[in-house]
Amino acid sequence: MGRLENKNALITGAAMGMGRATAELFAAEGARVAVTDLDEARGREVVAGIREAGGTAEFWNLNVAREAEAKSVTDAVVAEFGGLDILVNCAGVIGVDKPTHELTEAEWDALFAVDVKGVFFCTKHAVPHMMERGGGSIVNYSSIYGLIGNDEFTAYHVAKGAVSMQTKQDAATYGKYNIRVNSVHPSTVLTPLVEGIAADFPGGLPAYGVLYLASDEADWVTGVNLPIDGGYTAR
Repeated sequence: MGRLENKNALITGAAMGMGRATAELFAAEGARVAVTDLDEARGREVVAGIREAGGTAEFWNLNVAREAEAKSVTDAVVAEFGGLDILVNCAGVIGVDKPTHELTEAEWDALFAVDVKGVFFCTKHAVPHMMERGGGSIVNYSSIYGLIGNDEFTAYHVAKGAVSMQTKQDAATYGKYNIRVNSVHPSTVLTPLVEGIAADFPGGLPAYGVLYLASDEADWVTGVNLPIDGGYTAR
């Protein structure tokens, strides 16, 4: 029996990268997976691959920066699957590599629309369905850049910091409804150690972290910002 057997999961940004790895792993562990993304061609490829492997998945086109779409797609997933147990907020962009004094308002807003408002919108419209379900798990993809600073990609750092705090705030708010909220913080620094460990996990290290947090194995875990970085942020 899979670790997510009989669970319904909605994953944003699932057409490629870590979102795709998460969708494929969730399906392999028994979840019915809503693959959502702006890239319909790649998203449908993910669904086809999951079905060929014996899993269950459907595709929905979703721009997370638009609240009306976040609501309509979430409602459609619930109608199709019969409920929602898991939300994974993976959709994101990295934006321009500029310091604060060089960033334009438009560049700042474009990144925050996806990386921050996208998490807000999808969480906002998933929570009522989870309340009806009697609980659920939300996992937000952040980054080690949401925990530490450096001298690059300022807007991205700040946006991921917002995701880290939204995670804690929502965990504190919705725990009474049996809704857990956690975040994962993958490393963007590929040290030989990290690359070596990651090679042993076809689904990707971040996806396995999300799997744990989404599963009932983590039913006493909420409000956690989990680095998956080979110890980089411990230094």
